[in-house]
Amino acid sequence: MYAGVDYEAILRQAEQEADVIVWDGGNNDFSFYRPDLTITVIDPLRPGHELGYHPGEVNLRLADAVVVNKVDSASTEAVAQVVANVHAVNPSALVVRAASPVVLEGDGAVDGGESLVGRRVLVVEDGPTVTHGGMPFGAGTVAAHHAGVTDFVDPRPVAVGSLAATYRKYPHIGPVLPAMGYGAEQLADLTATILASGCEVVVNGSPFALSRLLHLDVAIRDATYTLSEVGHPDLADVLAPWIARWRS
Repeated sequence: MYAGVDYEAILRQAEQEADVIVWDGGNNDFSFYRPDLTITVIDPLRPGHELGYHPGEVNLRLADAVVVNKVDSASTEAVAQVVANVHAVNPSALVVRAASPVVLEGDGAVDGGESLVGRRVLVVEDGPTVTHGGMPFGAGTVAAHHAGVTDFVDPRPVAVGSLAATYRKYPHIGPVLPAMGYGAEQLADLTATILASGCEVVVNGSPFALSRLLHLDVAIRDATYTLSEVGHPDLADVLAPWIARWRS
């Protein structure tokens, strides 16, 4: 891992140590280098966003391959819409369809991964996804539904401090608790809101294992997900000619 402001120096150093360099454009960033291959992921749970946000649209237009993810969660109509948008602005891009199956992992120390059916569940979601990302829910909610949860606890009426301010700023957020950060103040507000909610179980859809940060007498179940390509072309098809070129 490299950090710094001189990205050319970072690249030259990385080139001495690696055969392939992957630029991961977190928060929809685009590469500061001219890449050999650009892969852009778009979300059919937010159809139209791929054309309505910067730099997301830039990434779509630059892409050699576009992964339409979450085809297992989005509607057929939404998937068709984003695929049509890809073809409209970048007709030469290969389109890869993929699912994101969600799995709940057990906290073990508290409930041993027991069934969530009939239990009062509070879902914690990734903050950026449900704030400026525009989603009312995230992976945690999807995982909870798949686990048979019907009794979702709404944390909004009991939110405190910075979390109460977040709900006021982003009124589209649904009955989920956004993890807005992992500093002392944010964790204190998160803990107080969870305890005030009266939930039996927390389903954690945030990117951090909350059980390592919060010490609660409440079971915490982490939602994880993987990429599962559907049909062809898949990413192996996309990468094969480039891998052959790099090897030569």
